Amino acid sequence: MSLVHEVSRIRFEGRHMFMVIDGKEYGVDLSVVSSVLLNASAEARNQYEVSPSGYGIHWPELDEDLSVEGLLRLGNACESPTG
Repeated sequence: MSLVHEVSRIRFEGRHMFMVIDGKEYGVDLSVVSSVLLNASAEARNQYEVSPSGYGIHWPELDEDLSVEGLLRLGNACESPTG
């Protein structure tokens, strides 16, 4: 199976989700992307699985799925990845 994207990290700050995808950090406003994630607890947000192909991200506890391509279209590239 070929890797579409490499999602190496996801973190949340308030109503924003930041992801390192293919070595670059992107941020999205959860109010635009997912009301489920926006209203979820920090514990539920941090329980995610990246598909083996890197095509999508799944939150089992929330039954929420997002495509990486969709997140990239909505996301804003950040200056540099944070530690």
